[in-house]
Amino acid sequence: MSPEELSFLDTLRRIAADKIAPLAAETDETATFVHRQLGVLAEAGVMGANLPDPVGPGISAACLYALVEVVAGACGSTASALTAHYLATDSLLLGATQALQDRFLPAAAEGRALGAFALTERNAGSDPADMRTRAIREGDGYRIKGSKCFISNGGAADFLVVYAVTDPAAGHRGISAFVVEKGTPGLVPGRVERTMGLRGGHVWELEFDCLIPEASRIGPEGTGFKTAMKVLDNGRLEVAAMATGIADVALSLAKDWCKTRIIGGEPLSNRQGIRWQLADMATDLAAARALAAQAVALRESGTRFTAQASMAKLFASEMVARVTDAALQLHGGYGFTRDFPLERLARDCRIFRIYEGSSEIQRMIIAGHIL
Repeated sequence: MSPEELSFLDTLRRIAADKIAPLAAETDETATFVHRQLGVLAEAGVMGANLPDPVGPGISAACLYALVEVVAGACGSTASALTAHYLATDSLLLGATQALQDRFLPAAAEGRALGAFALTERNAGSDPADMRTRAIREGDGYRIKGSKCFISNGGAADFLVVYAVTDPAAGHRGISAFVVEKGTPGLVPGRVERTMGLRGGHVWELEFDCLIPEASRIGPEGTGFKTAMKVLDNGRLEVAAMATGIADVALSLAKDWCKTRIIGGEPLSNRQGIRWQLADMATDLAAARALAAQAVALRESGTRFTAQASMAKLFASEMVARVTDAALQLHGGYGFTRDFPLERLARDCRIFRIYEGSSEIQRMIIAGHIL
C-alpha cells in the first residue's frame, strides 16, 4: 500500500475505535440498524472506497481489504451493511451504462444514498437459476414481480440492484439486473428477520410488483447472472476480510486476557497448553490472510479470481469460528457473558459460512476450477 493509504487506514482505525466500536454492544442489544455508523463512514470517505477515481478514492485492493477488516473489528453489523452497499455499487460499476452510473454512484460514494443487492430468494439461494422473480416487458419498461429474502440493507436502501428473469427458457442467460429506487410504487419492504448475530445489519424480505423504465436495466438483457458472479467474487473476498478482522480482535482479546488473568499465582499465558492455543489461533489467522492476499493480488491486476476468492472466503469463514470459539473458551465463564464481547463476536461470525455462498457452495466452485 502507498503511504497515503497507510495514513488513511491509521485515521480510519482511530475513527472506528472512537465512534463505531463504542456503539457495537448497544447496537447488538437493541437490534438498531446502523444508520449512525454508516454516517460516520460516509464522513470518513469509506462508502465509495470500492469505486475508482474520480467517483471514489481509487484505493488499491489491498487497502480495501484492510479497510473492511478495520470496520468489522469495530462492529460486524456495520461491516455487513457497508459491504452490502459495495455489492450494489459494484453491480453498477461492472454492468451499467455510464448514464446509470452517473445517476447513482456519486451519491452512493458520498454516503447520500445507500444501496442493496437483491439476488436471494426463498427457493433460489444457492442456485440463481431457480429464481422466480420476473421482469416482464410492459410499455416502455419492465414490470418486476416477485419476492426476495435475506436482503441486507433492503428496507433502508435508497436504491436496490434487483436480479430478475427476463427469459425463463434461457436459464442463467435469462437473468437480467435492474435498479429499483426507494419509494417506487409496488416495492414493499417486508419484515426484518430476527437474526442470531449482526443484529444491527438488518436483512429484509422484499415484495415487488412495480413498473420501472427500460433505462433502469443494468446492461443488456441476459447479462445479469454474469454481473452477479463477478460482484460475488468481490463480495466473497470482503467476507474473508470481515472474518479476519473479527478473528484479529478475538485473538487480541484472548492474548490480553491470558497475560492478565491470574490462576494459581501466575498468568494463564505462562502455561504451555494456553500458549499452544494462542499459537494455533495466530497461525490460523495468518493462513487466512495469506490466502486472501492471493485473491487481493489478482483483483488488483484485473484478473478473474473466482477460485481464489472462494478459497479465501471458505477458509476465513471457518477459521473465524475456530478462533472466536477458542477465545471465548480461554475466557471461561466470563466469555459466555454479555459483559464481554466474545459471545457477540461468535454470533456475528456464524453467518459468514452461509452468505455470499455457503461453505458447501465454495467447495463446489473450487472443485469445478480444479477439475
